[in-house]
Amino acid sequence: MIRYVLGRFLSLVLSLVVASIVIFAVIEVIPGDPASFMLGVNARADTLAALRAEMGLDQPLPVRYFAWVTGLLTGDFGNSWTYKTPVAELVSDRIWVSLPLAIYALILSTLIAFPAGIYAASRRGSAGDVTIMGATQLGVAIPNFWFAMILVLIFAINLRWFSAGGFPGWDNPMQALKALTLPAIALALPQAAILARVMRSSLLDMLGEDFIRTARAKGLSRRQALWRHAVRNALIPVLTIIGLQFSFLLAGGIIIEQVFFLPGLGRLIFQSISARDLIVVESVVMLLVFTVIVVNFLVDLAYAAVDPRLRRKA
Repeated sequence: MIRYVLGRFLSLVLSLVVASIVIFAVIEVIPGDPASFMLGVNARADTLAALRAEMGLDQPLPVRYFAWVTGLLTGDFGNSWTYKTPVAELVSDRIWVSLPLAIYALILSTLIAFPAGIYAASRRGSAGDVTIMGATQLGVAIPNFWFAMILVLIFAINLRWFSAGGFPGWDNPMQALKALTLPAIALALPQAAILARVMRSSLLDMLGEDFIRTARAKGLSRRQALWRHAVRNALIPVLTIIGLQFSFLLAGGIIIEQVFFLPGLGRLIFQSISARDLIVVESVVMLLVFTVIVVNFLVDLAYAAVDPRLRRKA
């Protein structure tokens, strides 16, 4: 197990190094000069040069890259050129919207997907199975931003059960959760459709295994074999999907946060790209990538803890 953990940790470090290089390179080659964007097209050359020096844009790319990475390792994400505020403060303010939203959506996705996938697998070929698989196919096909707008139209504009957007803060937790409910549903349902299909497929594979036939031969009913043996073993590949979904929900909610005007990390990235605030974009994207890689690392460890075959292969 120690050898497996060390191997996965080395992979994590290499992934972070490669990700930092790619993020820095991609963002730095975006057309347009941030200093020119901030001062306007009629800015004087000496003023433009002074601002570029203040922002560090006059330094060679390798120097700027290593300064940025060194700052990240010490917890210094730099200062926003637009907000004139440390990026760490911007992130700490916005993470308390994006993180609860991702967790809320993941909980909803899991609560929907597990019963649906288990029910469909236990009644393979029935009308219920066909209905659930049709619904999941529809859930995968529908873009979440379109579904988000439908939710706003029905529950915010017509029924007036929820607000159409905005976030009141966590001073009133119930109001905060209510504000996150529609965005969480918009994020959760497509992910629930994927997870339900994976759960059904994994469970059907387990039901065809020899140990299930042995359990049935010992006198267990199909339902007892399903819940005592098949479901537990079917959860192994589902763990990987849940980890990937959490990463997606945290890092991929930019459009949903725009639809609902939520002051989260996704909206911060969008606004910073529009303002050419590169240091904010680089640091926030790197933070999200770091979260994704660490979550996948933890999922790999959980997977290995459940399935000893992975440890033997390592």
